[in-house]
Amino acid sequence: MSGLELFAAALGVIAVWLTVKQNPWCWPIGLVMVSLYSWVFFEVKLYSDMLLQVIYTALQLYGWWQWTRAGAARQGRQVSQLKGESIVSGLAIGAIGSLLLGAAMAHWTDAAQPWLDAALTGFSLVAQVWMAQKRVQCWPLWITLDVIFVGLFIYKGMYLTAGLYGLFTVIAVEGWREWRADPALRT
Repeated sequence: MSGLELFAAALGVIAVWLTVKQNPWCWPIGLVMVSLYSWVFFEVKLYSDMLLQVIYTALQLYGWWQWTRAGAARQGRQVSQLKGESIVSGLAIGAIGSLLLGAAMAHWTDAAQPWLDAALTGFSLVAQVWMAQKRVQCWPLWITLDVIFVGLFIYKGMYLTAGLYGLFTVIAVEGWREWRADPALRT
């Protein structure tokens, strides 16, 4: 555990909690967190996770714009639900991306867990896009992914990050509860 990992983890808790509360400051704080974690994951050879953090950098900016400037009145997005076929499409994109990335990482790198890391990366991208769009379905997907991430990080000896993702799981449960109760879903 490094000081960098500790600082990134603290920022992660703050960013995810602000996301649950629909506070747009979650995005710039998250931007700093993902920048730091890209280096942390590089050091432990979780290259798909490192790449995920780099992509998250762009998605943090996208989410910040969606939450503060999108919509007809430029008031930002409201919590909404995806339809069944949009959920299936998103998960299919995540699966295809996971397989392609896993094959690349297994073939061309010395990645520690190429297939699992790639699957977590592919589906995390789907969850992050859904979160940026304020889709309530992001939370059950995050819960599932976070539980699996905990196991991966314990395996890699990244106990602080494993604890962080355990906390992310608890916060995601709260996010799912709060977003499902949002008045925007009733209109």
